[in-house]
Amino acid sequence: MLLLLLGIILLHLAALVLLFVSTIVSVWTTGETGTSDLWYNCSAYSGGYSCNPASTGEWIQAVQALMILSIIFSCLSLFLFFCQLFTLQKGGRFFLTGTFQILASLFVMSGAIIYTVMSPEWVPEKDTFGFSYILAWVAFPLALISGLIYVILRKRE
Repeated sequence: MLLLLLGIILLHLAALVLLFVSTIVSVWTTGETGTSDLWYNCSAYSGGYSCNPASTGEWIQAVQALMILSIIFSCLSLFLFFCQLFTLQKGGRFFLTGTFQILASLFVMSGAIIYTVMSPEWVPEKDTFGFSYILAWVAFPLALISGLIYVILRKRE
């Protein structure tokens, strides 16, 4: 049972780290002349490097909000798991923890979908998706699996 709990916690932490990295690091799209992410568009030119704030379009703000919400819900889920681990009665299920983690996975999925659909308006065609974008997509199934495990898991003595 202890190994199962450790595995679940490690899976949750892996998803949480991926969420943090994908939200913070500025490589959602990359190209020959620069990178862009949720917060800045950075361009390289002959004399140096310049970064400008991301556009003020509603869609990028929606992606920013969804990614931040996914981090908040995942952190709350981890906190709730530890609280329920010590307060839940024997045989009880971790429904609240699982619900928060599943919501976190749905938020990151929604943010990545919006970015996928709307980024061609904002990012040059020759640019490609970067590793932060890919990490966001990898965080989605990890968070979803973690949430489903929480829902199925029963507390034992």
